[in-house]
Parts: sequence; C-alpha cells; structure tokens
Amino acid sequence: MDHRSLPLRDVGNQNKVIVVDKEKVHIPANKPYISFIGDEDEAYETVITWHDKASDKAINGGWLGTWNSASVTVESDYFCASGITFLNTIVAEVGGVNGCQAVALRIAGEKAVFYKVRFLGYQDTLLDETGSHYFFQCFIQGSVDFIFGNARSLYQECDISVVGDGYAIAAQHRNSVVEETGFSFVNCTVTGTGTIYLGRAWGNYSRIIYSYTEFDIDVRPQGWDDWRIPSRRNTVVFGEYECRGRGADRSRRAEWSKAMDYVEARPFLDTTFIRGEQWLKL
Repeated sequence: MDHRSLPLRDVGNQNKVIVVDKEKVHIPANKPYISFIGDEDEAYETVITWHDKASDKAINGGWLGTWNSASVTVESDYFCASGITFLNTIVAEVGGVNGCQAVALRIAGEKAVFYKVRFLGYQDTLLDETGSHYFFQCFIQGSVDFIFGNARSLYQECDISVVGDGYAIAAQHRNSVVEETGFSFVNCTVTGTGTIYLGRAWGNYSRIIYSYTEFDIDVRPQGWDDWRIPSRRNTVVFGEYECRGRGADRSRRAEWSKAMDYVEARPFLDTTFIRGEQWLKL
C-alpha cells in the first residue's frame, strides 16, 4: 500500500476492542487482489478514518478537490472488503456546500466486492468512480449526493441512511448512451431524515434504478432532479420497480422518470447487471 505506516490504535472497553486506523490510505492500481477483512457482524469495531474535505489546501498548493478528499482510495482491481467501516468525519453544511465534499471511500478499480461494510459521511460519502462493483448488505450514510460516480454497480440488500436535512441519495455520471455504467439498488432500505431526491442527473445519460426497495423516508414528490439542465430529462434513465414505503408514491413523480415493468427492470435485478457471472462466486 502507498500510505503512511501509522499503527492501528486500539480503543478498548470491558467487552470490546475497537480498532481505529486514523490515516489516509491509498491503494494504487499496481497492487491488485488486496482485501480488508474485519468482523462481518461488528463492522463498527474496525474503522479507517480521516478528515479531509474538498476545500482543504493541498500540499503542493491549490485545493484538494473532491477526489483527493477520500479517507481511503482504491485504484487497484479485485479489491475486497468485509466487516469494516470507512469514515470521513467532516460534517457538511445544510443542503450541501461547494468545498464540503468529504469522501469516505473512493473506488476506481475493476471487480470490487464489499460485504457488510459501512460507509459513513455526509456530503459525497462514497465515490463509486469507475469499474464494476458489488455492494452486498452494506450500510451507507450521507446527506448530499452521497453515492456518486460513473461505475457500473449493484447495491443489493443495503441499508441507506440519510442524515441531517438530506438532499439527494445518488448522483450518477453516465455521459453517453453507449456507456454501460449505472447504479442499481435492489432490495435496499432507505431511512432517515429530511425530504430527499432519489437521484440527480450528474451526467447527460445518468442511470439509476431502484427495485424492490423500501423508502421509509419522505421523498420529494417529483423524486428526481435534472441538475438544472432540462435537456437531460430526455436522456437519463431514472426508474423504479416494485418499490414500497411512504416514499414510493409515484403519483407526482417527474414525468421523465419511469415506473418500470418487469421486462424493463430485469437487466438490473441481479449480478448479471455487473457481469458477475464472469468474476463473482456467490
């Protein structure tokens, strides 16, 4: 790994030992097949944390920017994590403010798996940047665009928690009709505070699908945001299939979003969306 060799700090009580690694971690592209393994049932006990935000000054001058704010950056292929927490302790201002982006994890490698992992932050928590990724039974917390990037990712049976006033869950950056990227949320549960958008059109062809998902939260009636670029309403793929909960009411949804039928939703419902048959053994 390309990071400072700081020791893990053990913070114990009578029954538990919590391992807190306070450092900024970078796994470069030339280091594939790295795994971070903690206790799958006690992910809160092993934490990697840092506190950078986009507006912080970089060592070489200028600003860090969103990408470089990540507590943990993974650029290598075949990364695996289970039973661990990625944390950025910066608390964003209400509604999100430019410069307060503070990433807990940036994943930019191919074929990554996350199982029972926690991603904790506020604005821009999880930068799901590029590659094919599988998130299974994870916990993802944030307030503004806190799942974002241009990866091709399946989020299955994940708990998604909106904190503070909230604004939008996901911002996907697909910028061409030929790109196969997108975020698919299947059998997830969304809880929290505020009134939120399900997603925002960060890219011209942004693609976000929710299937069989429980929205135990107040969703803005229109559900989706066009990033103040109305032309994107004609090109995005924002869909919902068989969702439930008080936030699942589509009666006032943006007309350019879609209530999918099974045929339309089928390509997004399982690991075939990320071509998992080629690299996952479930």
